[in-house]
Amino acid sequence: MEEFVSWLNSVIWSPALIFLCIGAGLFYSFLTRFLQIRHFKEMIKLMFQGKSSEAGVSSFQALSMALSGRVGTGNIAGVATAIAFGGPGAVFWMWLIAFLGASSAFIEAALGQVYKTKLDGKYRGGPAYYIEKGLKMKWYALLFAIITVIATGILLPGVQANSIAASMENAFGIHPFATGLLLVVLLAAIIFGGVKRIAMVAQIVVPFMALGYILVALLVVFFHITKLPEVIALIFSSAFGTNATFGGIMGAAISWGIKRGIYSNEAGQGTAPHAAAAAEVSHPAKQGLVQAFSIYVDTWFVCTATAFMILFTGMYNVSPENSEPIVNRLGDVEPGPIFTQKAVETLFPSFGAPFVAIALFFFCFTTIMAYYYMAETNLAYINQKTRRIWTEYALKIVILAVVFYGSVKTASLAWALGDIGVGSMAWLNLIAILLLSKPALKILKDYEKQKSEGKDPVFDPVKLGIADADFWEKEYEDNVSAKVSNR
Repeated sequence: MEEFVSWLNSVIWSPALIFLCIGAGLFYSFLTRFLQIRHFKEMIKLMFQGKSSEAGVSSFQALSMALSGRVGTGNIAGVATAIAFGGPGAVFWMWLIAFLGASSAFIEAALGQVYKTKLDGKYRGGPAYYIEKGLKMKWYALLFAIITVIATGILLPGVQANSIAASMENAFGIHPFATGLLLVVLLAAIIFGGVKRIAMVAQIVVPFMALGYILVALLVVFFHITKLPEVIALIFSSAFGTNATFGGIMGAAISWGIKRGIYSNEAGQGTAPHAAAAAEVSHPAKQGLVQAFSIYVDTWFVCTATAFMILFTGMYNVSPENSEPIVNRLGDVEPGPIFTQKAVETLFPSFGAPFVAIALFFFCFTTIMAYYYMAETNLAYINQKTRRIWTEYALKIVILAVVFYGSVKTASLAWALGDIGVGSMAWLNLIAILLLSKPALKILKDYEKQKSEGKDPVFDPVKLGIADADFWEKEYEDNVSAKVSNR
């Protein structure tokens, strides 16, 4: 089983996917004239605009839901494994893929908004919806939906649960079996409450956990601030193969940096459009810009916080796959949360393990919530013609079982399965958004034009020649009728 999973993982995560991720980011960065820089101020402003409704959530709630999916074990254990297998240079490639990925995140989130629909009184959207409506490829949309249900409902939750269980056992001596039971009970209480409950929990927990984690990281960095030039030089020299120690693993630095960067920030993977589609906004570009900013929060803030704590304190090993260790400062330990725990303990003895365990609990638990929402959204797509209530309950039971199983299985298998899920979705979604470049770029151009005219942008798909944006066509007509009635 493990050999097959390893083989499949190597096929999915071949250099072709690495080039596709970088290529898509570069392509959209240039075509949007680097919106991730030009509209940075606008991104922050838009986060706090809009209100929730019976059908949808506010922009901030949608951001929190998306961040709950992005900010997870990849921000702690993922960064550690990137450094362990790719060296310090992997951090640079994580930064780069985040910068380029912000443009891809805008495109996929805006498309999620354009082609969203209302099912059972709730907004639903995501790659399956924009593939069917935008590309007119029902089979492709159905394939994405099925793959996403499998990835987010079966393959990915186990990684998060495994990280929680491992850190809890290391910090508090709690047996993984007990942690698994606790996770199942807590998750059941939330997912049986629906998307509104998920959004409410996410908007409270996500900002709290991210700010708290970054604060501790800043303290660690502050007490080692004299090492800042040395660490920055180490990251860049290792990234480009000029470092004497890590120069021979430049390829591994690129591969692991991009792989773990995508795993963490999920830009182009097709996960965030599900939450983006649920937002109540007047123009798709608004949520696209908000989701672009979430990439910065995930990688430039949270992942960098982890990387700096590990590198500033020197609490890491570097052992490329199938090679002898290059650096071994922690002995025979499995790459993961323990790197960060040891880093924090250099400043706060006996505090590192409990702190990282609690941070991981919040990071990973909210990610599991987000995974359930994505799986549920794609199941709703599959069942949109004939609603099968039993499948919704089956999904809940399956994800609860997977979370429990993930708590007690080996970390290496959990990560391999998670990588298969991420890579499969990324392949399908990146190809789809590249084929939908024309309507996506029209959305940005229309938004910028209306802003330059001093308007609060309102989306009219008919005017832009974007077909099958059924929800927005009706929305625009209703807005026009309301204005006429008020005169």
